[in-house]
Amino acid sequence: MAVGKMAETLQTPLATDTAPSSSAQEKCDHSPDVSKLQDPEAATLEKSVSTEPLQPEPPFPEGGLQAWLVVFGAWAGLFAGLGITNTIAVFQSYISTHQLADYSESSIGWIFSLYTFLAFFCGIYIGPIFDKYGPRWLIAAGVVCVVAAQMLFSICTEYWHFILVFGVLNGTGCSLLFTPCLASVGHFFRERRGFATGIASAGGSIGGIVAPLMLNSLFSNPSLGWDWGIRIYGFLCLGLLSLALIFVRSRLPPKENASIHPDPKIFKQKPFLYTTIAVFLMEFALFIPIGYISSYARAQGFSESFSFYILTIMNAGSFFGRVLPGWYADRIGAFNTNTIATFLSIIACFVIWLPFGHTKPGIIVFATVIGIAGGTNISITPVCISRLCPTESYGRYYATCFSVVSIACLIGIPIGGSIISACDGDYWALIVFTGILYVLSFVMFLVAKSASVGWRLLAVY
Repeated sequence: MAVGKMAETLQTPLATDTAPSSSAQEKCDHSPDVSKLQDPEAATLEKSVSTEPLQPEPPFPEGGLQAWLVVFGAWAGLFAGLGITNTIAVFQSYISTHQLADYSESSIGWIFSLYTFLAFFCGIYIGPIFDKYGPRWLIAAGVVCVVAAQMLFSICTEYWHFILVFGVLNGTGCSLLFTPCLASVGHFFRERRGFATGIASAGGSIGGIVAPLMLNSLFSNPSLGWDWGIRIYGFLCLGLLSLALIFVRSRLPPKENASIHPDPKIFKQKPFLYTTIAVFLMEFALFIPIGYISSYARAQGFSESFSFYILTIMNAGSFFGRVLPGWYADRIGAFNTNTIATFLSIIACFVIWLPFGHTKPGIIVFATVIGIAGGTNISITPVCISRLCPTESYGRYYATCFSVVSIACLIGIPIGGSIISACDGDYWALIVFTGILYVLSFVMFLVAKSASVGWRLLAVY
């Protein structure tokens, strides 16, 4: 009942500021039309994004067996791909006390920063390739890279081994999975895109729940240990990625005359530029707790098992943050939902983590709240980007945004390690730094929304 009333409240100001026709409502939902009204360059810019005139989009299925099988395939692919991303704290905590015990936190952090950087940066070409050729061969290459990386990861002993195998090979493989899985869902849903994308991206949360529990059990088994623990996880990834290869497909025909090269001209669209900055700051902040929550728990004197479980708690919160807000975003708007989630992250950092994170109840509550907020950000951000472009160019827009965001992923964890080292192992400065990044991201999400619909804070967008 409260949800319905809130949705009605948010919809009322929009209705009074726009024409009552259905075509006007479509313009509110289709940001390229809005940007045309506010930016005279938008019409010229839109033509430069594609080598051929844009055609009216065919009706979206909004469901049906094929559409939901695509969601299932994307869920399985992101279970393996994002599951690895959501488990880097476990890997970092383990190798920092075993194989690479003589290396600093900052040095080890570069392994996982390189992974996240490539996982997003390579999309600058993968997105346009998806728009032109579809997802099948991209996912096939991703399966080979990710599974091979897991098998080689199990025998790594030297620093450069981890850099090449986990950082380069695994990062490239995951990049081949992310864009096709998420963009394919957008081909089948428009009105329910937030909900469908939330379900698909929830696979990453489930992977982040299963992997720490599974790996902790395997690592502690004397007959298995690290080597076979990683290999068994690799076989799990193989099975899941096979499902993605079978079921994920695109709906729109290949764009034979489209370019596979990135187009920086799309940054001339102010809503897209501001959204990219907001996502950059948000991901910069988000990967700090993802990368350091387990190490933080151990620094507070908690056991190694608890440090693994706290990551599981965070990913459990992320599951609910991906699915439920996806449904709600279809009603109050993707940008509104992302802004609320970012504000919740600010509260989590300054009200929970900073004063109470050293206690077991405090860190559990923080992990839950930041998981919910972060899960919302991860699942709703692709929906925000889809509001800024035609569906047939979504892969290009998504990949262009995250190629910039990848820089935050590259520097975030090492900078976090440097801050910890500068404070003699204390985490208070890292927590404040994370909170400030979220504040800046919150402001930029508001600016991005205002660039499309003006400063109408209650407008559904």
